Amino acid sequence: MANKEKSTKGKYSWIVSNLVKAAVIVVVLLAGAMIFLNVVTKHNQEITVPDFSNLSVAEAKALASQSGMRVEVTDSVFVKRMKKGAVYRQNPKAGSKVKDGRRIILTINATNAKKVTMPNLIGYSMRQAMAELQSRGLVLGKLIYVDDIATNNVLKQLRGNREIDPGVMIESESVIDLVVGLNSSDTETYVPDVVGLKYISALDAVHGNSLNISKLRFDKSVQNYDDSLNAVVYRQTPEPSEHPVKMGEDVTLYMTVDTNKVPAR
Repeated sequence: MANKEKSTKGKYSWIVSNLVKAAVIVVVLLAGAMIFLNVVTKHNQEITVPDFSNLSVAEAKALASQSGMRVEVTDSVFVKRMKKGAVYRQNPKAGSKVKDGRRIILTINATNAKKVTMPNLIGYSMRQAMAELQSRGLVLGKLIYVDDIATNNVLKQLRGNREIDPGVMIESESVIDLVVGLNSSDTETYVPDVVGLKYISALDAVHGNSLNISKLRFDKSVQNYDDSLNAVVYRQTPEPSEHPVKMGEDVTLYMTVDTNKVPAR
């Protein structure tokens, strides 16, 4: 009987011992897996993406290597006022948090001007023409209003005060002026409130209301082309008003990157 009890206790101890060993092994394996995953994924180890704008590709690669990431050029644009070959845009943006080794996509300013085809805007509405110019990488210049049966109907397209035919290859970012109609019974518009808007959005809003930009005045905080794109309107003349003005009138915008100068809304 005693031998039987000893045998039972021995078996029980053996089972408990093996269960404990198994549990220890499971814990060790789980801990090892967690450590492995943390090493592989660099869990909770994030780095800040530096600002590559205006750097050469070589400079961007060197900075990326120092920061624990890599860069790749995938596209180019042509900006006349920007250094050729310099970084124009990046993704993710500067200041973003990414993991070590992340690839940063760069768009650079092309060495040679990109050519685009001049569209045929005749017969388009002014807004349709604006959208078409933007899609081609062209810039709307001045709206020139003349008497016509249909207001804001495009009658001519000009480059440098000369008519330009559709299909002509021109440099991207070329400025295109539009001669548009103005019916005597439909000549009024309103000055939009563009204070607080960035450069491009402000221009689109003014043109969208059938008005022209007469002057852009940048304060001392705007040091380069990138600053001009990021600048916001802190003052405008004339100011927005409920009183109508004639289509084609001029608006002056005052721009800054100093947000303290922008009135609270």
